[in-house]
Amino acid sequence: MNESRPRTSSARQVIDGIPTSGGLHCETTALGVLLTHAGLSLSEPMLFGLGAGLSFIYWDSKQQALPFLGGRVKPFALTQALTSRLGVTLRAEETTSARKAWDHLRMTIDRGIPVGLQLDSHDLEYFGSRVHFAGHVVAMYGYDDDTAYLVDTAQQGGEVSTSLESLARARAARGPMSAHHRAFTVDVPVAATRPERIRESIAPAITACAKEFLAPPIANIGNRGILTTAKRIPLWFDRVADPARDLPVIAMLMERAGTGGALFRNLYRDFLTESVELVEHRSHADIIGEGAARFAESALLWTRVSELIARAGSAGDADHLTEAAEVLREIAAIETAAMTSLASLEKA
Repeated sequence: MNESRPRTSSARQVIDGIPTSGGLHCETTALGVLLTHAGLSLSEPMLFGLGAGLSFIYWDSKQQALPFLGGRVKPFALTQALTSRLGVTLRAEETTSARKAWDHLRMTIDRGIPVGLQLDSHDLEYFGSRVHFAGHVVAMYGYDDDTAYLVDTAQQGGEVSTSLESLARARAARGPMSAHHRAFTVDVPVAATRPERIRESIAPAITACAKEFLAPPIANIGNRGILTTAKRIPLWFDRVADPARDLPVIAMLMERAGTGGALFRNLYRDFLTESVELVEHRSHADIIGEGAARFAESALLWTRVSELIARAGSAGDADHLTEAAEVLREIAAIETAAMTSLASLEKA
């Protein structure tokens, strides 16, 4: 592990050599910072795929202003899955005490170790959207008397900063997807950096993701969730308060809220494409290559769905939602076929 010491000026502690350009998705961005600093550098699609990050969820309740369409597993599940699969040591801390949370974070930074934080993006001063989302993840690599130095997605600026007060509020937030001041670090053994460990982890990661997608516990998750959305989406004109305002927001979140476009399907397509060149067995490569082609197709259709949702709002025409429902049924068929084939890697 890189034990470089932070440079110090007064109360300033900033770790040198941190990659700060940011990625597409918040959790893979933060995890990539931690792993790279610890000696393991992987592409963002590979991080997403090895963490079995792809999923789907349709979530709606009376407490929500808008229906929520998600394309990934729940926050932190990706990090847990990837570190376990590669044999990386993951150290996670949670506490209800803001003082203990800060003391732990400060001492870790002082030791020259960057820290992943789960928090509410609403309270981060640099963040472009003022929407509450307590499942956001950043990497912190420094602080001074007033400011926290963070790495967020490229869309948010990559190398960013926020006041310590705002960071404390963001970490203390409660509500859907929140955690108790969650902070985490990684320790990468030499064995986890070997190419064969990465190569041997690809098929298990793909099959785990496929099985979860094909056998969801409830009807609003996985392939069943896409079909549930197809049933509900034609009714959205009556569901939202202001279709002209609200439907374009839903469409924007699908494409640009840290999803990498197409509700994370672009990231998973790129993971599968990269994996074709890495897996050892030709039969595996063929199956993965077919999966990549199918997810390339579904990615285009997800973008089409977002366009139809936005158009429905701007044009005031619910027929576009009916068309979006038809596209969603097509997506469900494509992704079910893709995941069924990818699940067969376990037997191939």
